[in-house]
Amino acid sequence: MKDNLKKHRMSIIPKYGDYIYPSTNLFEDDRKDVVFFGPENKWPQYLTELYHKSSVHSTAVNAKHQAIIGEGLTAEDESILEYANKEGESWNDIFNKVALDRVIYGGFALEVIWSNDRTSIAEVYHVDFSYLRAHKMDERGNVPGYYIWRDWAKSGFRPNTEDLPYLPAFSRRDRTSASQIIYFKPYTTGYDYYPIPDYMGSIKTIELDSEVDNFHLNNLKNGLAPSLAITTFTDANEEERDEIERMLRASYSGTDNAGSLIYIDVANQDQKPDITPIPQNGADGYYTTVNDMVTQKILTGHRITSPMLVGIKTEGQLGGRQELLDAYAHFLITVIQPMQSDILKTFEKIFDTNGLDITLGVQQTKLFSDGEEELEVVTSVEAEAGEETQLEDKIEEKV
Repeated sequence: MKDNLKKHRMSIIPKYGDYIYPSTNLFEDDRKDVVFFGPENKWPQYLTELYHKSSVHSTAVNAKHQAIIGEGLTAEDESILEYANKEGESWNDIFNKVALDRVIYGGFALEVIWSNDRTSIAEVYHVDFSYLRAHKMDERGNVPGYYIWRDWAKSGFRPNTEDLPYLPAFSRRDRTSASQIIYFKPYTTGYDYYPIPDYMGSIKTIELDSEVDNFHLNNLKNGLAPSLAITTFTDANEEERDEIERMLRASYSGTDNAGSLIYIDVANQDQKPDITPIPQNGADGYYTTVNDMVTQKILTGHRITSPMLVGIKTEGQLGGRQELLDAYAHFLITVIQPMQSDILKTFEKIFDTNGLDITLGVQQTKLFSDGEEELEVVTSVEAEAGEETQLEDKIEEKV
């Protein structure tokens, strides 16, 4: 029996996806000092992977990121934006990084460094949001600080907290620590420590998008496997079977060998291989249909009402410039400006700590029905308001 089994190759078909979709009780595990961020403490890394794997998702993320930063920050005194820290970064540099974290992870973090006399904030640095994990809340429900480590995804266990860099949460009153963390997390029902991105409802569809691409890639790279079944009758040993398989793959698999002939020479007719074509099941057409559905659902998850806003042209799509302008204005007010407000108000809080009453704004492109464009400034107050009447203002005819 064992000898017969050695003559055959069997492989286990892997199940789809090995990541546990997070439920509330798994998302924030605070049984120890370090609060887990998602199953296995790998949620931010999982979101990063999705950003790099799904073309539609990354397009939507990049479009939102670019819309948030617009043409950059502005203030009445532009000079205050030139210096953020000793590394030579400006406030626009920090703004650019923070905006991407806000879109991908749903939140962002900054390290603020107090002056030696603790009277003002001397420097501000962006902290990669995926590096941070919260300390368990105190009895008052406040997070006292955050652990910073870049290798959470590599750890299958809870690391020794004594070995991890730790910074307390930002406090104007307690300035004992020279460095503190400003951690922005919008309120979300059921989650105490960490934010969830606004595209949370389309997470599974984003995974599906990457799998559709993977399906087509493997269909092309391993073109021999799904189209032919070759059975040989040479009673070869394992080493000989390996050599035959290598020869076949080298000669006929892959996109470079598409359409080539299969030639095999055998000693006699009894040893000729049995070559059986495997009929196609129409899966490629099915995945084409799935791809259209995936694109729409991902954009819906990002609250992007028109694919043209992110440069995606859909077949048979109609609509004039006015329709696109309406979608663009709606996108700015309902999606982009609230995120801009989150960031601007956080920055203004830092300046206010230093005794500076500063109103920051973002230079945003304003479109007109006649094709003209101009820059307007959106402040934190205007972005927070998001009045529906602004929709008409943003698409009005330029006089």
